[in-house]
Amino acid sequence: MKTISLIGAPTDVGASVKGAGMGPDALRVAGLNEALEGRHLKVIDHGNLHGPANPWEQPVNGLRHLKEAIDWNQAVYDAVDNALQNGHIPMMLGGDHCLAIGSISAVAAHCRRVGKKLRVLWFDAHADSNLSTISPTGNIHGMPVACLMGHGPKELIAYGGHTPAMKPDEIRQIGIRSVDAGEKKFIHEMGIQVYDMRYIDEYGMRNVMSSALAGIDSNTHLHVSFDMDCLDPAIAPGVGTAVLGGPTYREAQLCMEMIADTGLLASLDLVELNPALDLRNQTAILAVDLIESLFGKSTLVRM
Repeated sequence: MKTISLIGAPTDVGASVKGAGMGPDALRVAGLNEALEGRHLKVIDHGNLHGPANPWEQPVNGLRHLKEAIDWNQAVYDAVDNALQNGHIPMMLGGDHCLAIGSISAVAAHCRRVGKKLRVLWFDAHADSNLSTISPTGNIHGMPVACLMGHGPKELIAYGGHTPAMKPDEIRQIGIRSVDAGEKKFIHEMGIQVYDMRYIDEYGMRNVMSSALAGIDSNTHLHVSFDMDCLDPAIAPGVGTAVLGGPTYREAQLCMEMIADTGLLASLDLVELNPALDLRNQTAILAVDLIESLFGKSTLVRM
């Protein structure tokens, strides 16, 4: 029986809008623990990590709340690293997407330790590839991909004593539709594989997922970093930075089911759920539904 380690990271220090810090408990209220147990998984809920409060200050040198983001990501790194060392599947419940720096840094360190290949599927409306020098806001939740590639403040790019945490060919970005001008240049220079919404419109989600999963095998650690604003706000209103024109419910379900089919999912981030902006916890309920599919729930048992 697989064991899931639930790790709540209740903070919005990297975000532009308050409220994502309530995300972990909204997922629990929506029945996450019970849903996972219903998939015949052992669930260890470690509760919520503790870290500094959000001071809600202006950016300093192009970065908002840098010290707080460093501390939260260290707490996430330690918790995810501990779960992986115990042979568990860590599920980091955010919180904002800056927390993926700590989460994926721990996953990458684990892959180096055990000799596995890494593949990250990054579901998001945004490319999250900003630098302090080009970010229009200074919000660190817009910078985790750049930090994981080794481009960012030294304290955010060297968790586990290793820089960069990952290489551009280890990540696939899916659902992207809001990218700043400076980010576009960075993405092209780094050679990151992006399946934006136009690509999804033209080729269909099945082809996108087949391409994003191509080349993985039993020696691959598959990590999903799922930002709830990836989805169309018509079905997922409870997010801080909603962007029209995202994947539909069925497209999102297909993504989760195709990942489940690989049998290789080994870690997960679920971030940017903002209950303060939600309607009767609808977005959290949807998140739990998608997580169930990620762990094998399907309409029919296929022969």
